[in-house]
Amino acid sequence: MFYVGIDISKFKHDCFIVTEAGEVVCDSFSIKNDSDGFTELLSVLDSLYPKENVRIGFESTGHYALNLKLFLEKAHYSFMEFNPVLLSKFNKSQSLRRTKTDAIDSISIARWLMTVDYKPYPIGFYHTYALKSLTRLRDSLVKQRSFYMVKITNVLDHVFPEFKPFFNNRFSKTAIYLLDNYGSAKSIANMNTRSYDALRSISRGKFSMQKFIKLKELAKNTVGCDHELFTCQLNSLLSLYKQLANEVDSLESQIESLIVEIDPKTLSIPGIGPLSAAVIYAEYGDLSRFNSPAQMLSFAGLEPGYYQSGTSEHGGGMVKRGSSHLRYTLMNLCIPLIQYNMTFAEYYHKKRNEGKSHRVACSHLVKKLIRVIFTLEKNGIDFDPTKLR
Repeated sequence: MFYVGIDISKFKHDCFIVTEAGEVVCDSFSIKNDSDGFTELLSVLDSLYPKENVRIGFESTGHYALNLKLFLEKAHYSFMEFNPVLLSKFNKSQSLRRTKTDAIDSISIARWLMTVDYKPYPIGFYHTYALKSLTRLRDSLVKQRSFYMVKITNVLDHVFPEFKPFFNNRFSKTAIYLLDNYGSAKSIANMNTRSYDALRSISRGKFSMQKFIKLKELAKNTVGCDHELFTCQLNSLLSLYKQLANEVDSLESQIESLIVEIDPKTLSIPGIGPLSAAVIYAEYGDLSRFNSPAQMLSFAGLEPGYYQSGTSEHGGGMVKRGSSHLRYTLMNLCIPLIQYNMTFAEYYHKKRNEGKSHRVACSHLVKKLIRVIFTLEKNGIDFDPTKLR
């Protein structure tokens, strides 16, 4: 058996190859992150026979390893990607020295690979990677959009402080339309009948004449400052907000089309929509890597902490390691699950009646959800509430 340790970096990768007997096949060498470098690596790997006995490992380093992973998959080589924390702990157990170089890391990876169960990356991982990239980009843009919403609110506090409370402190389509087309309290106060017709159409009849008159009255008597500086700021912020909103809508359409095509069994659970199902599918990836729901819980960082030493023993809160995107999505699913799924609603109220706080009850709900997802995906069956205990 041949163990290949690769230390990934942006412009080059360091490699080391050793046999299961500890014999060094190739001492540490570097390859460039380009076509020539990959060809050099392939020639070295092809010299190892048989191909099935070649085990390749490297740390999870974000997007830097993507091209190499695609190259290895195309060349029909399996590989294993792992959490850098595991290698760090392995290195500390081997030596107290603090010396660290890329060459040393490649040696450590190869030797660590010899001590663990080899779990190769699934074939055709690119589809999952694409979905993960899209969902994480959407999450980033949503946060930026929220940032500009706060900035817009700050400006409105100067020019028309009564505006946002009038819309229940929410930026609805009607509210954004008003700010975009009128932009100041003075312009809103001078709206006419044609303005109302447009607002009624955008709100699908929800914006009544009484609301229209009340908003004009508020605009006319506002205590806000009508200054060109604030108008300029508001227009710029609105432009950025709308651009981000359009990008988010576009990403959501792509994500939904991808997840519908994949059609994971998680989608059959009432209360879980396409976007949430896409995050769960993308972050967990190949579920064959998990042997139990407990491992899935640990991957999301939702397992409770535990400490025992001598006579001291106590539990703790969530460890909050692993995928923060996955953890955030799973916890936020609690409300829709309670609203649209009788099974989970009853389980939540059972925990609340036991004296659990809302957050603790939600954590129990997530554990139950993960057990359900594990069963559905492993067995390839749709959700059936009658089979739940």
